[in-house]
Amino acid sequence: MPGQPPMYPGAPQPVPPYQTPHFGQPPRTGGNPVGAVLLGFLVSFVVSLLYTGLILATYKDQSVTTANTLYLVHALVNGALVGCLVGKMAPLSNGARTGGAVVAALGALFGYTNAVPLVGAIEQSPSFVGDLLQAEPFYPVKAWWHSTADGGVDWFSPLGLVLAATAAVGLAHLVGNRRRPA
Repeated sequence: MPGQPPMYPGAPQPVPPYQTPHFGQPPRTGGNPVGAVLLGFLVSFVVSLLYTGLILATYKDQSVTTANTLYLVHALVNGALVGCLVGKMAPLSNGARTGGAVVAALGALFGYTNAVPLVGAIEQSPSFVGDLLQAEPFYPVKAWWHSTADGGVDWFSPLGLVLAATAAVGLAHLVGNRRRPA
């Protein structure tokens, strides 16, 4: 009951649901899952744009190993940033963690696929993008999926998606558990 001393010294008093908690006690809310995923989307978009810019600036000097390494690092950074934001903003929400994983994986995919038509526009002409959309609109995804060296599947591409999603869920879980109220 309010106003009575606790049974044990130092033990917190129970708080009725209509009163705010005492100073120093963390609120017992799950955060804002929708806001966490939307902010994660914004951060993923910016990281993907930066990766696309890096590809545009260095594509002539990249070896296959460098390109694959940059792609996997981009996927890891994208997933890590999204996961940290989701874990901080919605520490108790599994839905936000799942949404963050999807957003991070899509950011890894679109960071690469957005660079493909832009490189073509720089190499050939700006009308290349319009011609590409008319002739084969899914060419950037096909270029992401297929290996140009042997004609098969480029396994670094789905590995990047898995890496981004795993980093997002793992870091959201770690950051969320660190912030979880007792």
